[in-house]
Amino acid sequence: MAGSEFGRLFRVTTWGESHGAGVGAVVDGCPAGLALSEEDIQKYLDRRKPGQNRFTTARSEADHVRILSGVFEGKTTGTPISMIVENTDQRSKDYSEIAQYYRPGHADLPFDRKYGFRDYRGGGRSSGRETIGRVAAGAIAAKVLGEMGITVCAWVQSIGPVSCDPQKFSSEHLSQSSLSMPDPEAEPKAQDYLSECIRSGDSSGGLVECHIDGLPAGVGEPVFDKLDALLAQAIVSIGAVKGFEIGDGFAVAHVRGSESNDQYGLDSDGNPIPLTNHAGGTLGGMSSSSTVVLRAAFKPTPSISSEQTALFRDGHVGTVSIHGRHDPQIASRAAVVVESMAAITALDLLLQNATSTLTRLKAAYSQE
Repeated sequence: MAGSEFGRLFRVTTWGESHGAGVGAVVDGCPAGLALSEEDIQKYLDRRKPGQNRFTTARSEADHVRILSGVFEGKTTGTPISMIVENTDQRSKDYSEIAQYYRPGHADLPFDRKYGFRDYRGGGRSSGRETIGRVAAGAIAAKVLGEMGITVCAWVQSIGPVSCDPQKFSSEHLSQSSLSMPDPEAEPKAQDYLSECIRSGDSSGGLVECHIDGLPAGVGEPVFDKLDALLAQAIVSIGAVKGFEIGDGFAVAHVRGSESNDQYGLDSDGNPIPLTNHAGGTLGGMSSSSTVVLRAAFKPTPSISSEQTALFRDGHVGTVSIHGRHDPQIASRAAVVVESMAAITALDLLLQNATSTLTRLKAAYSQE
């Protein structure tokens, strides 16, 4: 299977299936000397693990990470960092019925057509558990970025019809939120909406917003490897993402240039500062020094108990009702996945940017 690797200098390869022995990632290109422990990575994995409340799947996985290589005496060595999370709560028999049909909204049919078989036990490589490797790698990328004063933060902006008010953003509430929502007034409304979805055997979509702060101007390449283009690839590669926006996104199609252009002024020291940020922190494919603002739209969880029409492998069409342990919405557990992929993308381009000028290259090898 091709396509399990992302990045050029900071390269991430994920591996494993949802009902195999485990899942994980190999990170190559992490600079040596970074203080790194399993606890650093576990904090990120705990944000996406299942079974934490009634609005996530009841699958009970500790998702405990083990670092197998690339770290010695608490610091990275510059060699590949291999990580594993063992699967401990598989119930493959729960999926035996769906072996006979292609689930609506899932990758079952194209997977079967492409490879001639499919792992029906939860989706195999198409399962959401594949994102464990992304999050583990993203935790490392975020820690490297933190050494340079760059932070990445993602949260759920909306679930179904319930949206967070940016004016009521609370970092404290976000850190404790069961739905990864920063608005303490919006969250109870979202919980009520999800409870209704559960009662009716249905599910909900959601919108995740992510900010990258502290990224210096000029990160990204002007043509194919634009910062926004690679962020789009990284985010849309997450299963269930069906829409991507950066800055004002699709809203720019309905305004004039005078409303959309980001203009610059000068600070008290005479340095240029952006007066607005409609472009979401990117101009010409490169970072503009403003906050990078992106959003990802997640479709509703396709596994629902409501009756649906499905194609069976023997060729007939019938109705199915999918039961088992499934999330009523994906966005809350996926926010950290978006955050991780944004961090991986930003770090990879920062490393590439280190050789963009002779001055930077000489500085890297200066004896002073």
